[in-house]
Amino acid sequence: MYIDLDKCIAIDVVRFRGCSNIKASHRTTFEITRDYYVTSRGDCIIGVSASKGVVDIDSDVKDVIRNDDSIILIAFLYRDRVLDVVTARGSSKLLLSDSRRIVVRKSSFIGPETLAINASKAASDLSRELVDTLRRGSEIEIMMVLMAIRASCVLKTMARFGL
Repeated sequence: MYIDLDKCIAIDVVRFRGCSNIKASHRTTFEITRDYYVTSRGDCIIGVSASKGVVDIDSDVKDVIRNDDSIILIAFLYRDRVLDVVTARGSSKLLLSDSRRIVVRKSSFIGPETLAINASKAASDLSRELVDTLRRGSEIEIMMVLMAIRASCVLKTMARFGL
């Protein structure tokens, strides 16, 4: 059995910074924006000055997450430390077309800005250490590492090795 790992796992990185107005209190989504500033009304926004909108995500990552069996792992890194991890699902219905925003949702709603659905966490669920770090502002840079995995590939690989 041959498994094309290039089509099973893909990784990309999005860099962004915090802002003193970050509330991270939204109960169903979190958002990262390319905007340079956020007002306190944006309760789902956890980061500004993002290096990418969802349209700019690596094409290999898009190919993997546009599968109904894909799993997305999102790790938030700061100074070589993992501050939080979120799991979510991909979908063949994802548009991935917004140039300004990246949104991860606990629900299955899909819009042009949606990166992932059925997430394990929204803004209000993120670690307070991550949120406090982001609230410190512009000197902070966080890396959001996206790892997209096709579950069917993992199962085939496990079966191949008798696991």
